[in-house]
Amino acid sequence: MASSMMVSTAAPAQASRVAPFTGLKSTSTFPVTTRRSNDLSNLPTNGGRVQCMKVWPPEGLKKFETLSYLPTLSEEALSKEVDYLLRSGWVPCLEFDSVGFVYRENHRSPGYYDGRYWTMWKLPMFGCTDSAQVLKELNECKKEYPKAFIRIIGFDNKRQVQCISFIASKPAGY
Repeated sequence: MASSMMVSTAAPAQASRVAPFTGLKSTSTFPVTTRRSNDLSNLPTNGGRVQCMKVWPPEGLKKFETLSYLPTLSEEALSKEVDYLLRSGWVPCLEFDSVGFVYRENHRSPGYYDGRYWTMWKLPMFGCTDSAQVLKELNECKKEYPKAFIRIIGFDNKRQVQCISFIASKPAGY
């Protein structure tokens, strides 16, 4: 009963502000395109030097994380990467794993993979200011686990995220 007593507050002027539908536009205003039959002369060309790019062979040449497409990093290159990590304000941490890549062994459900989480070598290096400290720990980890993949991680403790991760050492044969 009360709802039937309500009065519409829409003014007649508001209803007339919307223009009425007048139909579709004429097709004569659109540009006309014609399709040429099998005319490939207007396509870009490299002058006849067509070569196909070979894809990366997956057998024996696994790719890992950041910088894995580069040759093995020297001590100097590793030092520069760790210096960058420290300049960015990230906390260095070392992790190692005997396999080095994800695989499926214990479960077959979608999204589950073994090998995603590596074992941490000691605690994160909070307060570290020199790349030599990180490289010293890397060498200790290599001595302790010579057949393991070792990666260096840069952890941002303010945002609680991992910002960089790269393989610092691979076992012989990789």
